[in-house]
Amino acid sequence: MPMIDIYAAAGTFADKHQLAVDLATAVMTIEQVPDIAMFRTNTAAFVHDLPSDSLANVDGDSNYVRVQVLTNAAALDRSKQLAVVRQLTDIIAAAAGDPALADRTWVLLTEAPDGGWGLHGHANTNAELVSAARAQIARLSTNPRRPASPDQPEE
Repeated sequence: MPMIDIYAAAGTFADKHQLAVDLATAVMTIEQVPDIAMFRTNTAAFVHDLPSDSLANVDGDSNYVRVQVLTNAAALDRSKQLAVVRQLTDIIAAAAGDPALADRTWVLLTEAPDGGWGLHGHANTNAELVSAARAQIARLSTNPRRPASPDQPEE
């Protein structure tokens, strides 16, 4: 259930909403989590437009993009880390219409500590997240017509 933050100079992306959808979808796919409401409604991207004078490298260039992906602890093994960085970089460059932006996109992978993933007002451990996902999958398998909302109480 990653949270993805994209920081770029205002005007870098024409369709920020689609960029957010594309990035969230890519990370959820790479993570290989079940396609259930718990993960679909809690994997999100946030595009932050910054004034161009509020970011710079040493030379004063402000045409960079910073992407921070926050996951629960150990959600991404090495192959998934590589895939997230590559795919998000490619999506960013395509969304900006600037293939060279791939060379100016920084992707930071950050893990919340076990117990540090807040959801529905509770600081969840990895085991609690897995248990909640399994419960939702079980509800779907016993009653496929009933929507599996993350707000449904455990049965």
